[in-house]
Formats: sequence, C-alpha cells, structure tokens
Amino acid sequence: MNLLQAIDPVAFSLGPLEVRWYGVIIALGIILAFIVAQREMVKRGFHPEYLTDLLIWAVPLAIVGARIYYVIFKWDFYSQNPEKIIQIWNGGIAIHGALIASFLTAYFFTKKRGTSFWKLTDVVAPSLLIGQAVGRWGNFMNQEAHGGEVTRTFLENLMLPNWIIEQMYIDGKYYHPTFLYESVWNIIGVIILISLRKVNLRRGEIFLLYIIWYSVGRFFIEGMRTDSLYLIGDLRTAQVVSLLGIVIALILLVYRRITVKPVVHYLDK
Repeated sequence: MNLLQAIDPVAFSLGPLEVRWYGVIIALGIILAFIVAQREMVKRGFHPEYLTDLLIWAVPLAIVGARIYYVIFKWDFYSQNPEKIIQIWNGGIAIHGALIASFLTAYFFTKKRGTSFWKLTDVVAPSLLIGQAVGRWGNFMNQEAHGGEVTRTFLENLMLPNWIIEQMYIDGKYYHPTFLYESVWNIIGVIILISLRKVNLRRGEIFLLYIIWYSVGRFFIEGMRTDSLYLIGDLRTAQVVSLLGIVIALILLVYRRITVKPVVHYLDK
C-alpha cells in the first residue's frame, strides 16, 4: 500500500526562483569531494589553493561537457529543436561528458602549472567517486535514472527504508533503485581507492583503477536503466564508453608499468 507522497523535487523557493534538490545535492557532492581531496592535496605537496584554482575552471566546464555529451547523443531531437540546446534547466546532462571535460581541464591545467597530471588525478580519484555517490541521490529526488519495474516485495527484501521504497513508486509501479546501486558501488570504490594509498602503487595507477572500478559498475547498472542514451539501435552509449574506459585504462596500466622510468610511487613527493 502506497502511504507516502513522492518527495517534492523543489527544496525551496526564492521568489520566482525554484531551488531543486537535484542542484542542492550536486553542490553538496562537490563540497564533500573538495574537502576530502583538499586535505590529501596538501599532504602530497600541492599548494593549498591549487585545487580551488582548478575547480574554478573544472566545475563550469564539466557542466558544459555534460550538456554537450547529452545533446550529441540526443541530436535527433535537438537538431529539430535547437533553441532547447541551452535549456539545461529542463534536464539533460550526462556524467560521462562531465568526466571527459574534467579530465581534459585537469590535463591542460597541470601542463600550465608544470605539475603532474597523474599525481593530481591519483589524489582526487576517491573524491570523484564521493561526488558521484552523493550526486546520484539527486536522481532519486527527481525519480529518474531508475531501472525496470519490480515488485514492492522485491524492494522490501533489499531491506530498504520505506522512504526509499515509496520514492521508487512512480506512476503506479515500483522500479529498480539503480541510483542506489551506483551510489553504493561508488562508496565501496572510495574505500578501496583510499586503502590503496597505503599500498603505495605507482603514480597514475589509483586514477586508472578508479576508471576501471567506476566503468565496471556503470556497465552493469546501465543495462538495468530505462532512460539510457543509445549509440546505434540497442547499443547503450554509457556501456560502450564504460567498455572503452576499461580497455584504455588497462592498456595504460600495462604500458606505464613497462615504459615509465624512473618509477615514482603515490607517496613520493
């Protein structure tokens, strides 16, 4: 029996301006990721303002990248409605686009500052997963990015609290909380990546393992979703990008193990 109303996606209003939970949660994810990364950045010898300077560029460019990615793979629609391309407030961003834009921004930023791209990305890799884990709850508030239909009994057997179960009740049906699956997967990844710092892997390997970890989880979870972007036919874009990420990261792991000399480890300054 459905006892609760769906959570209002609007957190609060400031006159005519509606502030949605999605934006609040994304902002919270960025703040938490920054706090965790900043402490490690200073430990690893970066200037205290380095990460702030990077985020001034990376955050807006990530949003632009997320939108461009989404528009590209929805071009059939946007080519007929070009005026809607900039209407990001109506929804339509993709995390892979944000990540690609962020990585490119970090690469050029480190080149300009004369610092190591691999050292930077090793440090921030766990924080990326923190931001992604928190950000998925924005999808929960919007009742989006869910999986296929399930029964209430299925959700109860997952030992979920009632407020999550009720929010997964959409238009008279219950759905897989794929936002939760990905959030949990990312939290586990955070624990693993932070633990690997003590193992003192070679520089760049924590970041590459981040790509592999996230991509494996995203590949399988994406197969459950009902709102996927498609490349061709039934080929889901996020699954293709995830597979490419895994393959490229594995190739780079092996290549760097063989060719990069002298060997520099994570804890080296």
